[in-house]
Amino acid sequence: MPRPDLKRRACAEGLAAFALVFAGCGAIITDAEFGGLGTVGVAVVFGLVIMVMIYATGHLSGAHINPAVTIAFSLARHFPVSEARAYIAAQLTGATLAALALWAIWPSQPAELGATVPSIAVGSALVYEIVMTALLMFVIVAVATDTRAVGAGAAIAIGAAVGLDALFGGPLTGASMNPARSFGPALVAGEWQSFWVYLVGPVLGAALGALAYQLVRGAASDDL
Repeated sequence: MPRPDLKRRACAEGLAAFALVFAGCGAIITDAEFGGLGTVGVAVVFGLVIMVMIYATGHLSGAHINPAVTIAFSLARHFPVSEARAYIAAQLTGATLAALALWAIWPSQPAELGATVPSIAVGSALVYEIVMTALLMFVIVAVATDTRAVGAGAAIAIGAAVGLDALFGGPLTGASMNPARSFGPALVAGEWQSFWVYLVGPVLGAALGALAYQLVRGAASDDL
């Protein structure tokens, strides 16, 4: 069956971004208020919500769920530039609506509603965001564009990559890897400290990750 039209695919992206922020940032809030999750628990939540939303929306929209991923796919000519704006707008909108929902539940804004703020030097945080997003994008490109990869495990691989990055990078930068994930809570909580890191780092990292896989896979692989 053909994929839905652009409007429906963008809606799927928005819903997936909503789920990411509501579940992931909700976990951060829960841990701040009640404890018990810690770095490992929060990382697991982020990895699981990405995994389930890829299974739920991957066949509809491709499950980018991330403006940096959409931009990198466009740069690598795996996604039409003409459709990228609709995807990015939907991702930002979904993330913002999720942050607003969390604010409605938690008007005191614990943990700044999950806003990402570096706990290390800004330059170091930028490097972490670039490297983490590059690793994530390397996995995404591998399972999404290479017919030699095991497609059935794509959601598991990508969710695991998100969880892995969150385990070692979460306490340092929040392990955003996603401008939409950072934008929603920042906008609603009014927390813009070093926000540019979460724009530049993921976009640059995703582009580098996509390029790295293009370089190592060789010309024998067929694109989907």
